[in-house]
Amino acid sequence: MDSLITAAALALARGDPLAALKRVALRDDAPALALRGIAMAQLGDFPRARTLLQRARRAFGAREVVARARCTVAEAEIALVCRDLTWPIKPLDDARAVLEARGDHANAAYARVLAARRMILTGRLGEATRLLEDRDKGSALPPAAEAAEALARAGLAIRRIDIRGARVALNAADAAARQAGIPALMAEVDAVGALLGAPVARLVKGTGGPLVSLPEVEALLEAPALIVDACRHAARSGSSHVRLDTRPVLFALLFGLAKAWPGDIGRATLIRDAFRGREADESHRARLRVEIGRLRELLAPLADITATVTGYRLIPAADKPVVVLAPPFDAPHASVLALLSDGEAWSSTSLSIALGSSTRTVQRALDALVKAGKIQSVGRGPARRWMAPPVPGFPTSLLLSGPTPGH
Repeated sequence: MDSLITAAALALARGDPLAALKRVALRDDAPALALRGIAMAQLGDFPRARTLLQRARRAFGAREVVARARCTVAEAEIALVCRDLTWPIKPLDDARAVLEARGDHANAAYARVLAARRMILTGRLGEATRLLEDRDKGSALPPAAEAAEALARAGLAIRRIDIRGARVALNAADAAARQAGIPALMAEVDAVGALLGAPVARLVKGTGGPLVSLPEVEALLEAPALIVDACRHAARSGSSHVRLDTRPVLFALLFGLAKAWPGDIGRATLIRDAFRGREADESHRARLRVEIGRLRELLAPLADITATVTGYRLIPAADKPVVVLAPPFDAPHASVLALLSDGEAWSSTSLSIALGSSTRTVQRALDALVKAGKIQSVGRGPARRWMAPPVPGFPTSLLLSGPTPGH
């Protein structure tokens, strides 16, 4: 490798893409194309970066498998930053296998982190955990790679509402980022750390309620209470939990019962809120009895539901209090807004993959949010992307898919 290529690579490792481009901007050999692609990615020109990396991968010979694998890893990172979840994961897995076999442990570890971050983004937390634990702890990594891995662990812990684990990982990420001396990496660590103090949910009390941060949510989840979580559509008490994210009618009934606790809630109100029925006729009342029976069966480990003269009352097991958590801001399609609040441009297909919903459902939500002036689109046709400015105090950890904390 010639001196200009070496100098450019060192500049990129320091997070100085302009210095790298000064050395290789006019060169079209494979190593220079790869470095130019990475530099353009660091500068935020992702389409140009992707084109340069694809050219570099093709320009490397068939025997230069390590260099080709590194280009694939760089392309995967650009796809992740661009929220292109349609980019196939198999090339990244193949590249990681090549890098591990050839002894490039640093880039293999980074490929593993990229795969884990994608899994975290799509709610596959168990797979992400196994992937991050799979690394050989005896092999030392460069500080930048150590910081990236620690950031992934922090993101995983935040999604699980494990504040202690998140702080441990963030401390490790901060130390590694400072050792690497890369300003952008240190800024990313600070941004993730800010999530821990920002409001992520609202404690429902009457018609209002205070905003609560992740540490406060964790304390509530550990308290002896029945937690009705409208962010993840679940109920929890101690080690028992019931997920209702695929049963919206049942959760609407539970939410109404929980808000009314310790009193009861009228049948007409439940019908209006759960079935969108303006008037409670006999068919609505019959359906309400059926759905309440289904909910009672699901909640059996946590609570009972009894009929009253006017409606129904929620009775938690062991006379525990009821705590109701709602999204931090009253907004329809909150989970879509939560993803878009990262400031990146998403395609509707990537949103549907991340949320586990159909593309049609996501498109309806996007249309409604556009009409409400909350998001905007750029581009047309298959290149159309959706984005929204970051909303202060609107982290996504409680609104996105993941297990009930502690499970």
